[in-house]
Amino acid sequence: MATVLRIFGIIALLMGGLWVGQGLGLIMWPSSSFMLAQTQWAYIGAGLMLIGVLALWRAKGPR
Repeated sequence: MATVLRIFGIIALLMGGLWVGQGLGLIMWPSSSFMLAQTQWAYIGAGLMLIGVLALWRAKGPR
């Protein structure tokens, strides 16, 4: 289960970072994306990144 959470957390962080970059207009790729310079996608991406951090924290488990 910890491995699945780690994989999910990493993917969520990367995808959320892409969405934040696209939403803020910092990453203009792909040029046909509907998410470019749309602020709501920056918020959604930040939320996804938070979920990724929580998944990685949960995967770490009690020490």
